[in-house]
Amino acid sequence: MIGLAIGTEREYQGHPAGIRTMALIAVGSCLFTGIALEPVFGTRTDPTRIAAQVVTGVGFLGAGSILRQGELVRGLTTAASIWVVASMGMAVGFGYYTIPIFTTVLVLATLVAIRPIEKRFFRGRHNRRRDDPPADEPG
Repeated sequence: MIGLAIGTEREYQGHPAGIRTMALIAVGSCLFTGIALEPVFGTRTDPTRIAAQVVTGVGFLGAGSILRQGELVRGLTTAASIWVVASMGMAVGFGYYTIPIFTTVLVLATLVAIRPIEKRFFRGRHNRRRDDPPADEPG
């Protein structure tokens, strides 16, 4: 459910990692974490090592969502969303439920509520360096 909520926001905004992607990341990270806790495996499996590998795999997914076109870098918020959805999936896999629910509300508030503030106060945010030419001037 947490992956669906954040994925819905990303899908609504037209970003490539949407509902299905975020849901699969959350479920996958939850599954890997939950399997690591199963008593069938005994002491052979260290849950923290499994969690570290989930973080590594999610890092590759996040890196794949970042695109650079000249000076323009896109997909950083999508990559961060992938990362946080995986962490919430791992928290659910470890048996913590209130933390991911609170985090989902916090992430959705960040993604939805900060967008109008960015648009109003940071209109020229495409060129963040002071020595960059404005977007309408040829560079």
